[in-house]
Amino acid sequence: MESPFLSILALVAVLLLVVVTGGIGYLTVADWRDRRRRDEEKRTNRSATPKRR
Repeated sequence: MESPFLSILALVAVLLLVVVTGGIGYLTVADWRDRRRRDEEKRTNRSATPKRR
């Protein structure tokens, strides 16, 4: 027979795995969004800056 302690421990492990995976996914999407915003800002600033001769 399976111990209730092991069942609870397995459930906690799975929940922690889901939380950590979700956190990594969130950080990845946030970094991608910020990088895209910075690149767009660079392009905007580059085209708005007059060229020197």
